[in-house]
Amino acid sequence: MKIFLIVLCFFFPFLAVLIKEGPTARVLIAFLLQLLGHIPGVIYGILVVSRD
Repeated sequence: MKIFLIVLCFFFPFLAVLIKEGPTARVLIAFLLQLLGHIPGVIYGILVVSRD
């Protein structure tokens, strides 16, 4: 499941964070970072998803 979420982070970081965390402020942060630039959103999404 974690590998699927990491791959999903490359396309839709906020969606991967939503699946992992549920509806929290981290989803909003991931969405805003993706709007500012795709790469910051991907990095943040991978950090959140890979955190245990």
